[in-house]
Amino acid sequence: IVMPRTAPAVKLAAVRGYGAEVRLCEPTLEAREAATEEAIRETGAVLIHPFDDDRIIAGQATAAKELLEEVPDLDLLLAPVGGGGLLSGTALAAHYLSPKTRVFGGEPAGADDAFLSLAEGRILPSVAPKTMADGLLTSLCPRTFSILREHLEAIVTVGEGEIAAALRLVLERMKTLIEPSAAVPVAALLSGKIETGGKRIGLVLSGGNVDLDRLPQLLSA
Repeated sequence: IVMPRTAPAVKLAAVRGYGAEVRLCEPTLEAREAATEEAIRETGAVLIHPFDDDRIIAGQATAAKELLEEVPDLDLLLAPVGGGGLLSGTALAAHYLSPKTRVFGGEPAGADDAFLSLAEGRILPSVAPKTMADGLLTSLCPRTFSILREHLEAIVTVGEGEIAAALRLVLERMKTLIEPSAAVPVAALLSGKIETGGKRIGLVLSGGNVDLDRLPQLLSA
């Protein structure tokens, strides 16, 4: 697994705990690609891209598929967006299984390249992103950009304080520990930017990789 040197210790420990070898690189697209190519040359490994792959997107779509099967007739469905794999899968699942469901993405305002890309009609790179939602720092690829342009209602951006408040709300009221990236669509829902009155709403809470030592700092952001 190729991971940036800036990856949280809790995520590094989890990956290693599952038995994977971690190869660290600088936190840039170029460095990730170079480290990946080196690993392939040295080991003969097969690249499994985290979002630029139809099979990965289809796999990520199963979260929304299960939700839509369990709770049919949702009016709104929200998921976070970084590279766009999960959100693309969510949008496709809704398109084929519940066409009346409108899908929204949640994105940190400090890493809003997906929002800007859809607004501009072309992929824009992430420039000096800054957010506690470290799982959403990647940029869209042509594959996910195309899917989101066609099937997504909109992307809602939220600030760090809103993410922290959403994280606290889920922890206090739902008794569920999620990571900041998963709190982003919750924050988007609570932002007032989406009409929610009388709506049946679903959320994809996408992960719980939280450094517990940093949790007080995250909640007070």
